[in-house]
Amino acid sequence: MAAGSGVAAEACVGQVVLPGDVLLLPAHPDEDGEQLRLGASVAPRGRLLCGPGLRRCAAGLLVTKCGLLRHRQPSGGAAAAGGAYWVDSQQKRYVPVKGDHVIGIVTAKAGDVFKLDVGGSEQASLSYLAFEGATKRNRPNVQVGDLIYGQFLVANKDMEPEMVCIDSKGRSSGMGIIGQDGFLFKVSLGLLRKLLAPKCEVIQELSQLYPFELVLGMNGRIWVKAKTVQQTLIIVNILEACEYMTADQRKQALAKLSGH
Repeated sequence: MAAGSGVAAEACVGQVVLPGDVLLLPAHPDEDGEQLRLGASVAPRGRLLCGPGLRRCAAGLLVTKCGLLRHRQPSGGAAAAGGAYWVDSQQKRYVPVKGDHVIGIVTAKAGDVFKLDVGGSEQASLSYLAFEGATKRNRPNVQVGDLIYGQFLVANKDMEPEMVCIDSKGRSSGMGIIGQDGFLFKVSLGLLRKLLAPKCEVIQELSQLYPFELVLGMNGRIWVKAKTVQQTLIIVNILEACEYMTADQRKQALAKLSGH
């Protein structure tokens, strides 16, 4: 597909698209006369969502990343104009996105703000008040080198990324400082998305092998802690290798381990 040409989005699903390609949308606006909605987590019936690697333009969708075009049908049924489009790419550098849950490493304290390395082009900021129950007198015990699991409140190209460890109701919801023990490692963003999928087979199979704690960050970082160091390293090795293993190969490897 030549850069800048217009091709129907439906015809390109599962194919490689390049930055500059224009994907044409079905000419059936929804009830509000709006054909596209950005940044929503759930698509109303007939609404079309624009995911990572795509941007709205006058003709339809402009591709901003190289990768495979994906499409998810709306939950209601076979409405052609509904669902979501995104580009599935093997991107190495993480680009912060508002609402993403990530694992950051505290690199500095600057007054009332902590600076965190999140794997992006610049560091993110985290206020000491962005923790559940935090006040001026009751400050969280955060030290340089600590791992923080939180989500982006602000993330765009014109502003410094800002993280919080509370949801809209002020609850931690599992976010905050990650324990000192455990093992932190990095995987590709493509593998991370697979692990975050509902009912992920890899996670289900590993949970039958050993009991362990797992934190998945959208920035490609994974924190694992099992009962022993050996079990932790086994889980880390399986998670790193499963990107290049078939389902049968993975099951054979797990069968050998469970037989010990």
